[in-house]
Amino acid sequence: MSYTVPAAQLPASGARLKTRSLVAGVVVTLVCLCATGAARAQGFERELDAAASGVELRVRNRLGRVTVTASDEGRKKVSIRASSAAGPPVTEKDVRVEQGGGALTIEVERERAGGGDGAGSRGKFQGSLVQLERERIDLTVSVPPRSRVWVETEAGAVDVIGNVASAEVRTGTGTIRADVPLDALRYSFRWTLSRPRFFSEVELPEVKSKRGGVYEISGRFGEKKAKSDARIELRLETARGVVLFGVKDEAAVPSDLRERALTEAARAIIRSGDAELTDAIRKIAPRLVGDYAATLPPHTSEPTLGTRSDPFDVKTSAGQHLARVQARVTDRNGRALPGLAAQDFSVVEDGVGRAVREVTPSTAPFDLVLLLDVSGSVEERLDFIRKAALNFAGAAGPQDRIAIISFRDDVQLVSDFTADRGLLAKRIKDIQAGGATALYDAVGYTLVHTLRPLRGGRTGVVILSDGDDNRSFVTFPSILEAVTETGAVVYPLYIPSGLIPSGSAPVPTTTLDPMRSRYLTLTSRAGDEGRRLAEVSGGTYYPITRLEQLQKAFDDVIADLRTSYTITYELDAAARRNSRVRVRVSRPDATVRLSPAVGVAATPAAP
Repeated sequence: MSYTVPAAQLPASGARLKTRSLVAGVVVTLVCLCATGAARAQGFERELDAAASGVELRVRNRLGRVTVTASDEGRKKVSIRASSAAGPPVTEKDVRVEQGGGALTIEVERERAGGGDGAGSRGKFQGSLVQLERERIDLTVSVPPRSRVWVETEAGAVDVIGNVASAEVRTGTGTIRADVPLDALRYSFRWTLSRPRFFSEVELPEVKSKRGGVYEISGRFGEKKAKSDARIELRLETARGVVLFGVKDEAAVPSDLRERALTEAARAIIRSGDAELTDAIRKIAPRLVGDYAATLPPHTSEPTLGTRSDPFDVKTSAGQHLARVQARVTDRNGRALPGLAAQDFSVVEDGVGRAVREVTPSTAPFDLVLLLDVSGSVEERLDFIRKAALNFAGAAGPQDRIAIISFRDDVQLVSDFTADRGLLAKRIKDIQAGGATALYDAVGYTLVHTLRPLRGGRTGVVILSDGDDNRSFVTFPSILEAVTETGAVVYPLYIPSGLIPSGSAPVPTTTLDPMRSRYLTLTSRAGDEGRRLAEVSGGTYYPITRLEQLQKAFDDVIADLRTSYTITYELDAAARRNSRVRVRVSRPDATVRLSPAVGVAATPAAP
């Protein structure tokens, strides 16, 4: 069995881009376009010749996604591709391409017989969601670098990627994502009918409130006096949409993009100095994080926002490097193999054998954290959760210490670590429910605050939730990184909310606006994330639908922990955080499952 230790910048003014006049007779000097493509079976494709200096592109697509990419240097083509995921094949009548006066104009809209007022005719959206999906056409355009781009949609998401000379985008509710060079950028983002919702990989200035309820973020990056052929102008305007700037992976975008007061979980994460989790919070509430950090003692007032520290970077007083890993050992039938000692284990790191310093037996007690979701999404299951928590406390070993943390939009310490089951029972009965679900914040709080003094110890986290995060500051990818830092084994026990059956939920990546619809498919997303969380930590994911399944899951978790040996071994001084660690057992047919390996300090020898 082996385990690989994982390694670990925009809102828009109302100005419009100036376009060249399309008056007949104007000589085309910059762009010469000649169509060479044709409609395909399920989609429309066309390729046009163009000057390498770029084109002026104007796109209107009321009901569909638009992606514009400024391709690599030297490209002298414009590629147009239109497709429909749920509707009839796209034809040339649905995608009207016109050229003249140095501009290329693309109008996308379903051709409808009789020119009626249905979902495919101009005007307000009408009809059911199914009808609208059938009318929808997604457009992808590749243009030469330094092109000038103008895009307008109502509900569809818009992506602008690459080295454009300028881009102006307007949407109603559609998400706008811009990923352009920052060397000489002037930008403006505007929200005309709602408060700003945005996420940026680089720090942006404060939002300004304008007349008429308009909000704007504007500024510059890079050189102010750069040459004209290096400058980029970016103007993004949306009525109620989301703006993403410099974001390459939308999984890194939190569920709730509104700036809001810091929760206790968020403050604890900032106090911990964890760079990656703190950076995630800073991207949502930069001003609040800065204000709070300024109140902290000097050693923690400015968390380093760099790469997460190496989990192996721990030395003993003698200068030795030690690491620790949890190894769960079972036979071919899944039964625990008790009574193993240090001589039964061998550790190999990147192909090099490492000396085993100590092995803690599987009978040693654990420190367990039970994370209870008491948000409004599971309020009707509160009695169920209370009983489940009591059952878990009863299933754990008498020497195991249990801490209970409940969470909704913030965390609450129900009970610190204790082996007193009577005290736990009393505290559990006082739990109340209601509010949003900040699951990732709760997990982050547990990892960097509650378990921090126990780094590298025999620790486990059991999560009882529907898995549907909708309020956290931190993101799921940053939580995965934090798991590898602590070495804790995580067991997600997720009770599906049933609000949107995962079998009937749309696939987010194929919908009209993936960013908006991503949070309408929480049940299926929760399952995927639960499995990933368990995989990274060496635990097990349990999807729960009936009470009897939950009790069995508790019994399985405790039994799994009872198969766990804690192995401390010596490290090479040059150990890397992405080192590949393998543990072998000198028993035939033995199976080993590992937690993340973390660096630990040596326990002082007894006098």
